[in-house]
Amino acid sequence: MTTASGSREVPFPRARVWQALAVLSPYCAVCDVSYVVSGSPTAGTGTTFVCVPGRLEGGRAPDAGAPQGEIVDWVPKKVVATRLELTPETWTTRIELADAGPGATRVTITLTHEAKRGSRVVQRIQQGAMRRLVQRTVDAELDKLPAHVDQVAETA
Repeated sequence: MTTASGSREVPFPRARVWQALAVLSPYCAVCDVSYVVSGSPTAGTGTTFVCVPGRLEGGRAPDAGAPQGEIVDWVPKKVVATRLELTPETWTTRIELADAGPGATRVTITLTHEAKRGSRVVQRIQQGAMRRLVQRTVDAELDKLPAHVDQVAETA
């Protein structure tokens, strides 16, 4: 298992950041990913979803092999964690929000990668590369925070 974490302050109130990061919308233009959520996107723990690259248009359903996800932790305006199951691996993302002064929010993202297959020897050899990949992914997600919040403002 490989885990990386990072934090960033953003000049937006926590409620707006929560809306941008925790509530799954049908399409995220920042990430170019579509989500199909079973039930309400604000139902919390146990909510399941499918995610696919690009925009699902014309009522097109995700392919059968699309990554399956689940919200595994949900404390409104504080914590959301999702688990995304791919065939050879599981990715768990935990987002924690905290007030960082008037109108500012501290966002902490923790990403965990767990291989489901492959020999332990190969996983051990690839461990350094995977650690760098997971940390780069966390850093890239932190860099996208303002764009995610701006996207919510545009659609609100």
